[in-house]
Amino acid sequence: MRTLYIIKTGSTFPAIRQQHGDFEQWMQAGLHPKHVLPTERPAMAVIDAAASGHGPLCYPEPHACAGIVISGSHNMVTDDAPWMQRLAHWLLQICHAGVPVLGICFGHQLLAKTLGGQVGMHPAGLELGTVPVSIQADVSLDPIWQHMPICFEAHAVHYQSVRRLPEGACVLAGNCHEPHHAFRWRSNVWGVQFHPEFSTGAMQGYIDHVQQDLAKNGSRLPAQNLRCSETPDAAQLLNHFARHAQNFARQPVAFQPVV
Repeated sequence: MRTLYIIKTGSTFPAIRQQHGDFEQWMQAGLHPKHVLPTERPAMAVIDAAASGHGPLCYPEPHACAGIVISGSHNMVTDDAPWMQRLAHWLLQICHAGVPVLGICFGHQLLAKTLGGQVGMHPAGLELGTVPVSIQADVSLDPIWQHMPICFEAHAVHYQSVRRLPEGACVLAGNCHEPHHAFRWRSNVWGVQFHPEFSTGAMQGYIDHVQQDLAKNGSRLPAQNLRCSETPDAAQLLNHFARHAQNFARQPVAFQPVV
């Protein structure tokens, strides 16, 4: 049986983790909501890629994967750490093999860089809080985006972003701050800069942490520009991706190696 793998690329802040849990737990909850029967979702497993920094990690072969979800992280893609290079090498094989892949925030950026795009600091600086996002493409045939509303609210916290998409990718959604909030590469790889897995508690935790961090240096963010509210539409993406992975896992697939 193929497995849906969550690739953990870091942890949230200790105070947030103690109260709300960590990235992989939030993603598991979104991928497998309580109202969905276990038989309607593929088996899930977590691989802690960042913890492999001191040694090699054995990643699964494409034929064993129903799908891959790559978490956010406090690491920067541009650091290009050895564990990131190993993860990127494996992801390149997975993407070319046709396995469904979803990258979130750091995962979104890592996918773009791995596939030939460019990642860097956002020239407008930090995007933080609950922000509006709008669909920018025809998604009527997209298996994870076709049921999304044209405009929706999403949680975001990022300093870096995808500055140039890889060849073969198209923009799916964006806003006035971040034009590349979502992209699709070919027909099996998706990246989202926003956080569909965040609860309002987690988002507020990040807002509080950033404000406290800035206050230590004598600066602050304008409070009127910071919002934190429910984002049920954005959260649907994880559920849609899990359904797509389940359908993929049921189909016989002839995997092709990277040329």
